[in-house]
Amino acid sequence: MTDVRVVLTTAGSAEEARRIANVLVERRLAACVNVVTKLDSIFRWKDKVQESEEYLLLIKTTEGLFPKVRDAIKELHSYELPECISLAVDDGTQEYFTWIEDNVESSPDQPKSLKSKTAG
Repeated sequence: MTDVRVVLTTAGSAEEARRIANVLVERRLAACVNVVTKLDSIFRWKDKVQESEEYLLLIKTTEGLFPKVRDAIKELHSYELPECISLAVDDGTQEYFTWIEDNVESSPDQPKSLKSKTAG
């Protein structure tokens, strides 16, 4: 396990997805945000099956910054209930983890160096 997290959210338009991505990177809450375009989402909302074209954001951040990322998504998003899911990253390259650390703000509970906690 590491302190690196990938956070998922979706947006209803390319403009909204890019705005959220830019704000997260500008605020140093994310080192990188990938915007995956034009997904077809099928979901239940208010007791009806809905379909919508959405844009998926893959947000690279740290465990300590997740609460701020979550709050920023709530602040910036047009959806009544935006998706916000944090996925733990089990392993990866130390160089990439260091790059993430160098490009996000430091939080008080975040260690100075993100070290992979897996054996090997």
